[in-house]
Amino acid sequence: MSSPEKRPPLRARPTGWPVGSFDSYEDAQAAVDKLSDLDFPVADLTIVGVDLMEVERVSGRLTWPRVIGGGAASGAWIGLFFGLLFSFLGGDMTSALLLGLLLGVVFGMVSAAVPYALSAGKRDFTSRTEIVAGRYDLLCDPARAPEARDIIARSGLARIQPPTG
Repeated sequence: MSSPEKRPPLRARPTGWPVGSFDSYEDAQAAVDKLSDLDFPVADLTIVGVDLMEVERVSGRLTWPRVIGGGAASGAWIGLFFGLLFSFLGGDMTSALLLGLLLGVVFGMVSAAVPYALSAGKRDFTSRTEIVAGRYDLLCDPARAPEARDIIARSGLARIQPPTG
């Protein structure tokens, strides 16, 4: 087993020279794809999101009917799954599915309603959270960086000029 001081850190900072900066991840992917199409060794590249921020997009108001309905729907799927499993063990398939569905709906409603009631109205909205970057830099091994930078510049894929220096 190797000594701890010889192992690279688990979350090592990316290294390399910047060869392009892009407004979106899709643009950075397109640059890597272009380089790949030209047989560039893409294992020498790293896409790095810079200026990261957490964004929570509010999607709607959370109400009791929405909480109960969502709990019933998710519980119904789980109940149908277990009802189907029980029907394979023997007995009437229709009864097993209906019982599983009923128990799943009740369990789903209760498991959604209890946390909502305990929140006491402190979070009456639904949202989704994502991490977004202000820009995406494409880094390259220094030995191949000038070649990658020239290919990206000729293709017109970079939206932002890479930092110099």
